[in-house]
Amino acid sequence: MVNARQETLGFQTEVKQLLNLVIHSLYSNKEIFLRELISNSSDAADKLRFETLSDPALYENDSDLKVKISFDEKEKTITISDNGIGMNRDEVIANLGTIAKSGTKEFLTQLTGDQKKDAHLIGQFGVGFYSSFIVADKVTVITRRAGLTAEHGVKWESAGEGDYTIENVEKNSRGTDVILHIRDDQADFLNDWRLRTIISKYSDHINIPIMMRKLPDMNAKEEEKTTEEWEQVNRATALWTLPKNSITDDQYKELYKHIAHDFEDPLLWAHNQVEGGNLDYISLLYIPAHAPFNMWNQEQQHGLKLYVQRVFIMDQVKQFMPLYLRFVRGIVDTNALPLNISREILQDNPIIPKLHSALVKRVLDMLDKLATDDPEKYAKFWTQFGSILKEGPAEDFANRARVAKLLRFSSTHNDLPEQMISLDDYIKRMKPNQKKIYYITAESFNAAKSSPHLEIFRKNNIEVLLLSDRIDEWLVGHLSEYDSKPLQSVAKGDVNLDEIETEADKTAQKEKEEKLKTEFDGVIKHVKTILGDQIKDVRMSQRLTNSPSCLVSDENDMGIQLQRMLKAAGQEVGEVKPIFELNPEHKLVQKLQEEKDDDRFREWTQILFDQAVLAEGGQLKDPAAFVQRVNKLLLEI
Repeated sequence: MVNARQETLGFQTEVKQLLNLVIHSLYSNKEIFLRELISNSSDAADKLRFETLSDPALYENDSDLKVKISFDEKEKTITISDNGIGMNRDEVIANLGTIAKSGTKEFLTQLTGDQKKDAHLIGQFGVGFYSSFIVADKVTVITRRAGLTAEHGVKWESAGEGDYTIENVEKNSRGTDVILHIRDDQADFLNDWRLRTIISKYSDHINIPIMMRKLPDMNAKEEEKTTEEWEQVNRATALWTLPKNSITDDQYKELYKHIAHDFEDPLLWAHNQVEGGNLDYISLLYIPAHAPFNMWNQEQQHGLKLYVQRVFIMDQVKQFMPLYLRFVRGIVDTNALPLNISREILQDNPIIPKLHSALVKRVLDMLDKLATDDPEKYAKFWTQFGSILKEGPAEDFANRARVAKLLRFSSTHNDLPEQMISLDDYIKRMKPNQKKIYYITAESFNAAKSSPHLEIFRKNNIEVLLLSDRIDEWLVGHLSEYDSKPLQSVAKGDVNLDEIETEADKTAQKEKEEKLKTEFDGVIKHVKTILGDQIKDVRMSQRLTNSPSCLVSDENDMGIQLQRMLKAAGQEVGEVKPIFELNPEHKLVQKLQEEKDDDRFREWTQILFDQAVLAEGGQLKDPAAFVQRVNKLLLEI
């Protein structure tokens, strides 16, 4: 015997918050409750189909999967019933009393109290079952997991406030019944036509039958009217298997919302069928309009739905998409894999790499076409997913050039923070003899735009890419060239502007460097002695025109920004000392050269070094000492 004890349990804190927000923020789109519940029933049927591949007895002599929708005007209830996988007691508590999503707390902190904005965020998060409380003041769930006996049924009930009750009950059939006790002000949903309209609008693509009681024929005999008949109200066809010209945009959009659990329309999609050889498949791939709140969590589940011969196999198959395309949603339906395939078998099946390659190519084709045909729409995509796409060159060597073509950056061409400059745009504006693509990395756009390293480039009107995303240091570490042109940091190594210098210029510059080296040799040696192990070397600068000093990384050393990023991530980074460059034409450096008092020379040296650290966006080891030095020298002026 099963203990039929009734327990009253409290909702997880995040559930309480989400319930309140769902009820108030999504109220203007309240009919979505039916779409969400039907979607859950469809998922339950898919899970049962998959589990019966290895255990056919789970069908319990009923393999005719369906969803039934009924209502009772007198009792003011709507019931959504399915004969899918069902749940046991522990699963009910886990699925209905807890939000087991990584990043839930962070998501909730983003909510502002503005119902319109919050509705958008909640839509990204996906509320599923909890949307019931938009229209119901009480919800009852009666369920039994396939394979368990009747006495293992579970009844869950809640008014959507602080707690819920749960008890074991008898349930002869497997699956789940969700009974909504409709609020008095939502009685318009207790209407056959209204429910059918919502199903047609949102759930026509669901590939199992959705049944409702057939309306009685008013011309039928009285005894015939008492016969209860059910009829199918959706097409129940796998939408992706239909010819593209027979599918409307609205149908594509609704299928996306079902598989992605998103409330918004997708940005774009591509529907393709490939036949021939051993790679026979259909793909329907979607790019969302907005990034979900937890997109930066690489451990978050992602991937495509896998069907084999129209049979659902598993959700979130990550083998089809690399991490840098983890925002892609969609379906793959293939005849090239066995029905009994598992996640473990997927790892070694030789078809998977071929499907992976074909699907990645398809997504890159979609994005390339969007960037070419609709730059404004592509800019919206880039705003949401650009930082993620920048992971591509490091992750996908085979498609590195294709991904690089899709990247967008800020640059000194317009000094705007919006990333809208492609590498092809940059190349078109290169100087006639320019051989390199120049860039600078910094912790913010303003820091990049104002960097002293740009001075010689601005003076000579040479464009520099301004990279300030955290991922940019990682990107340029794996994207060494584009279109046979090397990428060069303006903050690394020597500056040799071959593109603007004639042979005469080079000769004159070399003579000038030799002269300065002689004039400032004593200054350089003294500065080296004072700064000691804070630096790798001291030298005169060819890149500065307005600033007195800057820090430079050696050509083969790790960049300063990458060092900081790795340290912030908790990784051990060996100390990489910078090169300290001085501008011999700046008055402060000339003043340093003329300084006879050793103590003042030391003070000026440390100030110039600290200024260079600050200009790089770095932290001073002793900010108070820097302030004292500056104040002391100001008083002496």
